[in-house]
Amino acid sequence: MTEPTTSPTDPRPTGDLPDDDPYLWLEDIDGEEALAWVTTQNEETLARFADQDFASDRDTARTLMDRPDRMAIVRRRGTRFYNFWKDADHPRGIWRRTAEAEFRAGSPHWDVLLDLDALSASEDEDWVWAGADLLAGIPDRALLKLSRGGGDATVLREFDLVSRSFIADGFVLPEAKGGATWLDRDTLLVSSALGDDMATRAGYPRTVRVWSRGSDLGTAQILFETSPNNMGVWAGVERRPGDERIVISERTGFFDGHVHLTDRSGVLTRLDIPSDAEIHLHRDGLAVQPRTPWSIGGRTHAPDTVLAIKLSDFVAGLRDFATVWEPSARRALQDVFWSNGRLVISALDDLKPSFGICEAGPAGWTFRPLPGLPTIGTVSVWPLDADPDEADGELSALVQDPVTPPTLLSIPPSLSAPTILRTTPATFDTAGLRVTRQEAISADGTRIPYVQTGPAIQTGDAPVHLTAYGGFKVSILPTYQAVMGKLWLEPGGTSVIANIRGGGEFGTAWHEAGRREGKASAHDDFAAVAADLVARGVTRPGRIAAEGGSNGGLLIANMLTRYPERFGALFCTIPLIDMRRYTKLLAGASWIAEYGDPDDAEDWAFLSKISAYHAVKAGEAYPPILIATSRRDDRVHPGHARKMAAKLQALGYGAAFYEPAAGGHGYGNDSTQAATFMALGISFLRRSIGWTPTTA
Repeated sequence: MTEPTTSPTDPRPTGDLPDDDPYLWLEDIDGEEALAWVTTQNEETLARFADQDFASDRDTARTLMDRPDRMAIVRRRGTRFYNFWKDADHPRGIWRRTAEAEFRAGSPHWDVLLDLDALSASEDEDWVWAGADLLAGIPDRALLKLSRGGGDATVLREFDLVSRSFIADGFVLPEAKGGATWLDRDTLLVSSALGDDMATRAGYPRTVRVWSRGSDLGTAQILFETSPNNMGVWAGVERRPGDERIVISERTGFFDGHVHLTDRSGVLTRLDIPSDAEIHLHRDGLAVQPRTPWSIGGRTHAPDTVLAIKLSDFVAGLRDFATVWEPSARRALQDVFWSNGRLVISALDDLKPSFGICEAGPAGWTFRPLPGLPTIGTVSVWPLDADPDEADGELSALVQDPVTPPTLLSIPPSLSAPTILRTTPATFDTAGLRVTRQEAISADGTRIPYVQTGPAIQTGDAPVHLTAYGGFKVSILPTYQAVMGKLWLEPGGTSVIANIRGGGEFGTAWHEAGRREGKASAHDDFAAVAADLVARGVTRPGRIAAEGGSNGGLLIANMLTRYPERFGALFCTIPLIDMRRYTKLLAGASWIAEYGDPDDAEDWAFLSKISAYHAVKAGEAYPPILIATSRRDDRVHPGHARKMAAKLQALGYGAAFYEPAAGGHGYGNDSTQAATFMALGISFLRRSIGWTPTTA
C-alpha cells in the first residue's frame, strides 16, 4: 500500500492509482491534525445549516425522544420486568425493574438499579449502556456492559443488585470487543478480544476462556481458539436441570461458521452442518436454516427451509430432519427462534407479516399461525423472557405502520388472542396522509417494491425523503417514525422506503442478488425508485432528498457518483465509502463476504465500480451532500467519511461534513446528540431541495 507523500494540509486530490491516497492522515482517528480538520469542518457546517429552523427542529426532536408517554419495552426475569429508560431527566438512562403484576396493571413502581448519568458524573466517563447479564437463581449479581462513547468495545463490571453498587473486588473486564456470561456465581465464560494476540483480523475475540473468581484472566483455561483470519468466536450457556451445555459459535466469515458443543472439560463436538446454515439450539431441539441447497437424509432442501430434529438424535448420527416450514418466491423467512420447546417462525408473505408456531407431537411436527396479529403494517415478535432457560412460552409483539403508533401486545403460552400491554399516543398529525405500496423497474428489469407515505394529492413537486439499506440480508420495513413524521410528513412532505436487493425482504435469493457483484444492482434499484417517483408524477429529481447510513451510506455515496441527476440532496451517514481500504479499517475485514476482497484482482474489478471514493471526479453536476459520521464509531471507521469530504472539497465541491465526538455506530448516545444529528440532516436536506415548510 503506497503511503501518502503529501502533507495533511496538501489539497491535491487522489491520484490515478487506487492506492495513491493523500488523505490517509484522516484515518488517524485522534490525530492532532485530523482533529483540527474535523473541528474546522464542524464549525463550518454548523455555521451553514444550524439556523433558527434547525434549533426548533432539534428541540422538537429531543422532546419527542424524551416524551414520558412513549413505549417502555420490557423483558422478564423471574417475576420482574426489566427496562432501560432514557428521558429529559436521565439523558444517559436508568436501568430499572418493576413487579410483573404492577406492569400488567398499568401502574408500575420502578425500582432504579443504576443511574448512568450519576455514574458517568462520579467517574468522569462518557458511559453508554450496553446491556446486562443476570444468572437465574442468583438474585444479587449482574454483569453490566458499559461502552465509552457508544462504541462496540465495552467494559464489563460485576454489579450488586442489593446494594446497587459495583463490587470492588468483583469481576472486571477492561475495554474490548466481546464479553462474558455467567457459568456460575464464581465463574465466567469469556469471549473477549482483550490482550495481546487475542483479537482476530476483524477485531473480534478469537478465544473462549473459563475464568474463575480471583484468578488471572491471562492464565484462564482456553476452551476454544479460532484462527486470527476468521471473523471471531462467541460462546453462551444453556442450562437444563442437572445439565450445563456450552455452545461455541465460531464465525469463519460473516455468513459462515461452525457450532461446537462442549462443557467445562473442553471436549468438543462440532455439529456436522454446512458452514453457511443458521443453527438454532434449545434443550434437545435443533433447527437448521440452510443458506444454499442442502442434501441430507435423501432429500435436497431449498435455502431458507426450516428443518428440525432432536439434537440427541443428530449427535447420535440420525439425519431424519422434519421439514417444518418452506419458502416460496415471495414468501421469505425472516427469523426463527425457540420458545419453551416450540419454534416460532417469522416470515414475510409478499412483504406482509406472517407468524406461526411449529411444535413436535406424537404424529410429528405441526404448524399453526399465531392468532390476532395483523397482516398489514410491521409486526415484530420475540420471547418475553430474557433467559431462554426460564421461558414459559409467552411472547411479546409490537405492531405499527407509518401512520399508526406502536402497540405492545402479549401473547400467552396458550397462544390464545393477544392482549394489549401498552399503546403509544400519536406524535404527529396524519390527516391527509396515505400509505401505498408501489413498484419500480430496475435497470435489469427486476421489480423493486417501495412504500410511500404522504399526501393523497400528488402535485409533481413533493419534497420526498427517500431511504433504503440493501445489505447483509437486513429487511427494512415501514415503521412509525415520530421525528420524521413530525418534521417531514406533518408539514406536507412524503417519505419513501425502498426494498432494494441485498436485504432480506424476499429471503436469501434477494440478498444474494445484491451481494458482492450484485451490490451495484442494489444501487441501481434505489436509483430506479427515484426515477419512478418522477415518472408517477409524485415529484421531480431536484425535490428528492435521499438518506442512508452504514451500508446505506455506501449506497448514498454511489448515488452521488453514479446517479447524480436523480437527486436534489444527499445525506450520507456513518458510511463505508473507500472500498479499496475498507478491509484494513476496524471491523471491515468481517464484511468481505458481503462486498468482496479488494486485494483480490477479480473482486476489485467489481468493487472499484462501487468505490465512490475512487469514482468521484471533478467537473460533475453532483447534488449537495452532507457526510456525517461519529468519532467513536469503532465499527465503520470515520476515515471513510472524512476522506470523501476532503476529496470532494479539494475537487471544488461544497460538500459538508459533520462529526460529533461520541455516538458509536449511530446518531448519538442521548436525545440531545441524536436530535442534533437528525435535525442537522433535515435542515440540510430541506434547504438543498428548496423546501421551507409552512408548519413544523
